Amino acid sequence: MNRVMLPNSDFSLSQLVYGVWRIADDSDTSAKHVRAKIELALEQGMTTFDHADIYGNYECERLFGQVLAEDKSLREQMEIITKCDICLDTDKFPARRVKYYDTSPNYIQSSVEQSLKLLHSDTIETLLIHRPDPFMDAEATGRTLDNLIESGKVRSVGVSNFKPEDWRWLQKNMHHKLVLNQIELSVMENSALKNGDLSALQNDNMATMAWSPLAGGRLFGDEAAAQRVMPVLARIAQEQNSRVDLVAIAWLLAHPANIIPVVGTNNLKRLNGVAGALEVELDRETWFEIMVAADGHEVP
Repeated sequence: MNRVMLPNSDFSLSQLVYGVWRIADDSDTSAKHVRAKIELALEQGMTTFDHADIYGNYECERLFGQVLAEDKSLREQMEIITKCDICLDTDKFPARRVKYYDTSPNYIQSSVEQSLKLLHSDTIETLLIHRPDPFMDAEATGRTLDNLIESGKVRSVGVSNFKPEDWRWLQKNMHHKLVLNQIELSVMENSALKNGDLSALQNDNMATMAWSPLAGGRLFGDEAAAQRVMPVLARIAQEQNSRVDLVAIAWLLAHPANIIPVVGTNNLKRLNGVAGALEVELDRETWFEIMVAADGHEVP
């Protein structure tokens, strides 16, 4: 699998990332089953794993970390991304009255320490601020993120779901460069390609990571957009002896911005062979044919 050099960093990520946000939802959460997913990803060259402190009601990092604790050699084969700042209103924190965001120094620092502990790691390759915080003190947040990089606890910092002015305000208050923004991006949710967000990321030399590249499963549902685009994807899949889900992922990979899709399936059969998306070829006209079908109208 190809590698993507992370801007403003000294390391690369796999071109496809395995998102583990659903491993706690699986009927089998044993270390053996989680390890099977990790090994299947690694066998295909997917060495980058995407986490967040809140995933699985704060359980996914622990489940994943149990595997790393059993075999420390696995950690040496991967890059870990994790996120913080969302505080869930959950039974894990009964004193909380509401879901909220927290980008205060104390919260970020404690979240990183907890992630390192649960993941049995000395460092995190990339820490992301999970959502823009309307109560953020950018100077304090930026200073904390800089300190985490300088301490070696994280190697780089990025954001998730940020708009250009949000990440630029944070960047203005940091010495180290933000390396990426993880945004929702798929055939069915492609607004970032047209509203200037993707252009802004390229202009600011930040990588783009796409969560829900299959629209959270909506691509296989009965929405009008899915009904329009599915026949096109199916035709291309048949022509190239591929799968519909791989064609949808390939649509993102074909873009010259080097978009990095985050694949989050719990299904071992679907995870197996996901690297085949890299083999799907889409020329310019076919790329637009897919977008037009999803949008339901021709380009202006």
